[in-house]
Amino acid sequence: MSRVVILSGSPNISSRLNGMTDYVRQALAEAGMKTALIQVIDLPPEDLVYAKFNSPSILAANELVAAADAVVIASPVYKASYTGVLKSYIDLLPQKGFEHKLIAPVFIAGTMAHMLAVDYALKPMLASMGANHFTKTVYATDDSITREQEQDGQYRFTIEETIQTRLQGIVNEIVQYLSLKS
Repeated sequence: MSRVVILSGSPNISSRLNGMTDYVRQALAEAGMKTALIQVIDLPPEDLVYAKFNSPSILAANELVAAADAVVIASPVYKASYTGVLKSYIDLLPQKGFEHKLIAPVFIAGTMAHMLAVDYALKPMLASMGANHFTKTVYATDDSITREQEQDGQYRFTIEETIQTRLQGIVNEIVQYLSLKS
């Protein structure tokens, strides 16, 4: 069975990005894909800051990435780039950690002004780590996803139909690519 890891670089548990990653994860599961989620904020901060390559948490996350056939890399855009916490984790992956994997970028930002962050910031870094197969990018703006906090403290997200269609498009690309690969 094909494995897909969703790597989320949001430093905020209430991020609208979580609505996007939840949608992708559910759609992949419905398509028969085994998924795992790595939320970088769940990794020990000291392991990230001090680059503890041998940390059990980092090694476990790296094993998930190594076993994956595809990786969804999700991040909000801050200062015209992916988040620093995402980069801190990616720096702890092996140098060719994305080789032979399909990469699906999923980004969200306040405006469309930083849309090229994926092409000019993310993709060159991933290419240096062996990535050379990418799906289309899904880039959304904050106003395309509403966030409501439930009484139990959980967040519920409503995604505009156009963004759902684009998210489903990358899910379809992942499923098709992995079915051809197996």
